[in-house]
Amino acid sequence: MNESTNGFLVISLDFELLWGVFDKVDHKEKEIYFKNTRQVIPEILNLFSEYDIHCTWAAVGMLFNKNWEEWRGNTPNVFPKYKNSDLSAYHYGKSIQSPETEFLCFARDLIQQIQNTPHQEIGTHSYSHYYCLEEGQTLSSFKADLEKAIEMAKQMGIELKSLVFPRNQFNEDYLKVCYDLGIVNVRSNPTDWYWKDTQNDSLKNKIFRTGDAYIGPNNKSYKLTDLNIEKGKPLAQKASRLLRPYSPNKFLNDLKLKRIKSEMTAAAKNKEIYHLWWHPHNFGNNPDENVADLKEILDHYLACKEKYGFQSATMDEINKVMMV
Repeated sequence: MNESTNGFLVISLDFELLWGVFDKVDHKEKEIYFKNTRQVIPEILNLFSEYDIHCTWAAVGMLFNKNWEEWRGNTPNVFPKYKNSDLSAYHYGKSIQSPETEFLCFARDLIQQIQNTPHQEIGTHSYSHYYCLEEGQTLSSFKADLEKAIEMAKQMGIELKSLVFPRNQFNEDYLKVCYDLGIVNVRSNPTDWYWKDTQNDSLKNKIFRTGDAYIGPNNKSYKLTDLNIEKGKPLAQKASRLLRPYSPNKFLNDLKLKRIKSEMTAAAKNKEIYHLWWHPHNFGNNPDENVADLKEILDHYLACKEKYGFQSATMDEINKVMMV
């Protein structure tokens, strides 16, 4: 591998809609939130086109279904048997089926918009927002889940190359299965201690992760040479920073943006990778303000591109650079 002469901004989005939070919210209270999410995704795509941003959209496979009828016909041959059955998207889906809930759970139209936007990679967030570290699930049920996600994507002419583990439940034991099924990239977690053990989050971990958005060390980027290519495994690409939603507290919101821009500048100067991620539904509240925050970040990206040759890349494009 030749070390790159430029740094890279990598953006990956965990595209879930209701499948990502159904165990945490009452969907009836989130209808406006997800309507806003659906409306803001085309705005994000327009911004990405305007700024020539390359992005990986890790989409939950269930979103590829047109409706509940199609969803019922698309099930894997092995189901995850979580000890906590409330985590099962299959159990949950059966409980809310109606024409009124389809906009919360299916988004083939939005996937097509992403597909039709230049430089956008569609990756996977598993088929059912699968939890890879929860008690009761197995390697065989994970494989069946991923095979279904791949099948659904192929129906739209999409070849999945990149995966983001739901809830950041990164499972080393599952990497070979990913690779054998054609997944050559996975997003791994930041190395900070408060990103460990994501399935059993303590209050302390959550407090430190939130605080890290505003204060603390700024060494979040890394060099291409820090990525390790392991035979028979996907390339693990470490996340740098979660873009947290807009805060009405102007001081905190400005601090968050200042921190991201400072880290991006450091990555550009040092020819490193800065991997920013969030969920599109994080823009569901205050969508206009969140889009304005994103535009400010992208304006700064352009400044870094002009001054330091900073580049935008998808996860799979980083893989290809590694292979040069």
